[in-house]
Amino acid sequence: MSRINTNIGSLVAQQNLAKSNSGLETSLQRLSTGLSINRGADNPAGLIVSERLRSEISSVSQAMSNIERASNVIATTEAALAEISNLLIDIKGLTIEAANTGGFSKEEIEANQLQIDSAIDSITRISNSTSFAGLKLLNGSLEYINSGVDASIISDVDIYSANFGTATTIPVTVEVIASAETAQLFISGNTAGSPGAFLSSVEFEVTGPTGVQVINVASGTALSAVVFNINQVSDATGVSAYMVDPLDPTSGMVLNSQTVGSDSFVSVRKLNTASGDFFQTFDAQGGSPVLRDTGEDVLALVNGNLALGDGETISLRSQTVNMEMTLTRTAAQTLGATSYTIIGGGADFQIGPSIDTSQRVGFGIGSVAASHLGNQTSGFLNSVASGGANSLVAGRQAQASAIIDLATDQIAVLRGRLGAFERNTLDTTYNSQSIALENLTASESRIRDTDFAKETAELTRSQVLVSAGTSVLALANNTSQSVLSLLQ
Repeated sequence: MSRINTNIGSLVAQQNLAKSNSGLETSLQRLSTGLSINRGADNPAGLIVSERLRSEISSVSQAMSNIERASNVIATTEAALAEISNLLIDIKGLTIEAANTGGFSKEEIEANQLQIDSAIDSITRISNSTSFAGLKLLNGSLEYINSGVDASIISDVDIYSANFGTATTIPVTVEVIASAETAQLFISGNTAGSPGAFLSSVEFEVTGPTGVQVINVASGTALSAVVFNINQVSDATGVSAYMVDPLDPTSGMVLNSQTVGSDSFVSVRKLNTASGDFFQTFDAQGGSPVLRDTGEDVLALVNGNLALGDGETISLRSQTVNMEMTLTRTAAQTLGATSYTIIGGGADFQIGPSIDTSQRVGFGIGSVAASHLGNQTSGFLNSVASGGANSLVAGRQAQASAIIDLATDQIAVLRGRLGAFERNTLDTTYNSQSIALENLTASESRIRDTDFAKETAELTRSQVLVSAGTSVLALANNTSQSVLSLLQ
């Protein structure tokens, strides 16, 4: 049938041409933007998933940026500490040089002291001035803050890292369950035929944590004199001696390591065999004969966890806190408990894509000013400067040397901790986040990005269909003119 009011063929051609045009526009849009999803209607489910992936990609990328910044902070800190270490090495050399009083004049010692004063001032200046983008690094700003520490029980606390989680403070309870002990050997003073004195001449060797010395004792020498001789060289052996009862020469004498712990020991060995058959050392008064005794480390519980003991020092490594505490000698040898609280401080580094306890790490960096390097027992580095209790001009070279060694160890340990943190925490986390970023990006790209090979094929198809549709529409529009032939 032929009609002129309604052209069904044209309508069909128009509809299909519109679909072809729509497909062509979609292909052009995807090829021009490089995205297969440009609006929600393109792929609703894919849009939801891809937006979540994009959010994760942004979080992981920022976490990696945070780690890189943290590494820069560590590098800045470590460089300053390396300079302090060099200054301490110079101070050590000047101290050893000044101890050569037989070949060094008073004026030269004073000159060394001035040089040491300048170096100590530089250490404090570096501590106060080292910063990163306005963040002070070595002046104690990044140190954890404690409250309630009893100085008569705990002489020093070093908190390396703390994870507060959702809490604002961390309570710490320390309970000594086994006391630290020195190494001890007993020599009787009630020898038959010579009470309170040596029966015959004896040559014996005293060995301790720091070295060996040989003691020669003549026949009839009082035990108190032997105690004096041993104490004269105690700095070389690490072993001191005392009378059990200073008022009773027959009470016997004790050789005692100056430090506690499993690294401390006392060993006594008789050298001459021609005399001194009476000479014998015991593990205690009335005890068994022994030639050597070893000290014991303190054993303690920290928040219910068994802490590692090293002499008077206890260390705890847990998910909550990584710390080291030094007990006083009395506290380390007395069973009992004490408590204090970590109330804040430290440096928190966000190294994960989510803000939670597992993806945030803390790190504590204490002050390295001269007044903080050292300890209460030996003294602090500022006491080596002019006017200090352990200055060279005061003739305290040995004490100054011990403080400098301690300060050098503290700086070295801090540098080692920073290096371990960077290598084992920051670098490994960065590597894992880098792999996560790669996989997340690949997943997001698969959903959202245009497949150009597929889309160019679709473009070619749409172009052909549009051309064909246009031609067909033209033919459909011309079919109505055939009615005119019926009117002739």
